[in-house]
Amino acid sequence: MKKYTTYILVTLCVLFWSGNFVLGRFIKDDISPIELAFFRWFFVAIFLLPSLFFIDIKKIIELIKSNFIVVSILAILSVSLYNTVLYLALQSTLATNALLINSSTPLIIIILSSIILKTNINKIQILGILISTFGVSFLILKGNFESLTSLEFHDGDFWIMFCAFIWALYSVLLKFKPKGYKNSELFVANMYVGFLFLLPIYLYQGYTMESQIAHVQHYWYFFIYISLFSSILSYIFWTNGVEKIGASKTGQFVHLMPLFGSILAFIFLGEKLQMFHIIGAVFIAIGIYLSIFLFRKDT
Repeated sequence: MKKYTTYILVTLCVLFWSGNFVLGRFIKDDISPIELAFFRWFFVAIFLLPSLFFIDIKKIIELIKSNFIVVSILAILSVSLYNTVLYLALQSTLATNALLINSSTPLIIIILSSIILKTNINKIQILGILISTFGVSFLILKGNFESLTSLEFHDGDFWIMFCAFIWALYSVLLKFKPKGYKNSELFVANMYVGFLFLLPIYLYQGYTMESQIAHVQHYWYFFIYISLFSSILSYIFWTNGVEKIGASKTGQFVHLMPLFGSILAFIFLGEKLQMFHIIGAVFIAIGIYLSIFLFRKDT
């Protein structure tokens, strides 16, 4: 697969995640974080069932048994923990805070890569990340950096920072995924193992069958979106990106999330695109260009 195709797929991945942030915040008052996470992966498990007819199930079982610790760590980080903590954070923080803090993910990936994988930190790459981070901040703060002094911090801010760390760690540890298996086999194993770790936590909450059926009836479209687009497709695209261009380069695309959020708000909520959106987008684009296209050495 050509690198430019990889860039497009990672961009789509981040676009799908942006929608997940928006929708997760939208229904936070109606569904608990544990329920959101459970239904997300429950529908993923259902959508993946047909794939079991085309994948060697014995090989997947062998993969899990012979690499149980590695698969479990990757599954817990990406499936059991990340989205559950994200939905928990969105209960008690503002979108502005969440987007600002989440923009630290690329930098955390580079730091963890240098510590765990012993990769070199390139000056151009750091410059690119700083420039795109400035673009993110400019966009979110609407060009008014004085508003930083009026930002209020919430309990959810800590959880968003934890989310950023979880995803950065997962992205770096993908380097240690078991060899000799297809990405589709690794993906299916990761999803089902992660769901099994999440299931006892969900059952412990003691939700009633009536309330769960009501959630599915009212929000089936949301569950389909976050399961099919924000989960299955996004995880495949992200894993492919880390494999093809490295964790550090792939992580830089996270800075597109607030930009996509603004575009989605323009399309679906009728909000206007203003000059600060354009200026922020330019800085984000320059930063990504510097850290990806000028930084030739794969991490």
